[in-house]
Amino acid sequence: MPINAINKVAVVGAGAMGAQIAMVSALAGYSVILQDISQESLNKGKGILEEQMQKRVSKGRYTAEAVESAFNRILFTTELAELSSVDMVIEAIVEKLEVKRELFSKLDQITQKHAILATNSSTIVSSKLADVTARPEKVCNVHFFNPALVMELVEVVRGPHTSEETADTAVAFVKSINKVPVLLNKEISGFVANRILGKLMDEAVYLLESGVASHEDIDIVCKKALNHPIGPFALMDLTGIDVNYLVRMQRYQETGDERDKPSRIVAEKVEKGELGRKTGKGFYNYEATPEKV
Repeated sequence: MPINAINKVAVVGAGAMGAQIAMVSALAGYSVILQDISQESLNKGKGILEEQMQKRVSKGRYTAEAVESAFNRILFTTELAELSSVDMVIEAIVEKLEVKRELFSKLDQITQKHAILATNSSTIVSSKLADVTARPEKVCNVHFFNPALVMELVEVVRGPHTSEETADTAVAFVKSINKVPVLLNKEISGFVANRILGKLMDEAVYLLESGVASHEDIDIVCKKALNHPIGPFALMDLTGIDVNYLVRMQRYQETGDERDKPSRIVAEKVEKGELGRKTGKGFYNYEATPEKV
């Protein structure tokens, strides 16, 4: 399917990533459906987007008219059946394989047969989802980085089942929304960026748990010595400590390697409900609820 055949895009999951992917697509001129099973999540996602975009208007990055037009192009809905007319779906729900498989099976029944079904996951490769559909050649990973409104890079991953046309169309779509695509021609958990970042995260957690340095000082080292824009612990707070936990659990379930399990301190944070910015507390304390980029 050529890129000019994509007119309407759906994003499933109205969390921080899903809502921002929807806005990025709408800003590029696409008609967008943002679907979530929870009306509360939709309301929260829309509210956060309104705050984020108002900040950008006040800074002169967008005009008020452009932002209003983008919002007018987004349909916020709890009804999955609304996706029947879309040309591309980007799934951005919880990082749990069985939940994603159930969703992809439903999407296969609801959407038009030509529609591309993509997952934003950086851990669950699309070959684990393609077999529940009758269109495995149209299933792939299209992985945005958090915050999607800011980060330029998008990893497009072509699985062994993904057709060349689908991969090419996904790459062209990423370019059309003013992002920079990289194409991976082989599936591997974590892809490129997160595999490299994961090694840094593991070492940072090891240094903290070993009492070598505080999480604040480790973040300072990464920012001031390695010139990273954000330290690993502040980054986990931003993306969600629960996301780190679920990613590691998914990898552990795949490998059975104890080294792939979530770290002790991450597991403790999840048990306490200290998930980062979205709960007001993670490795750092936050006065306001996060997800305000």
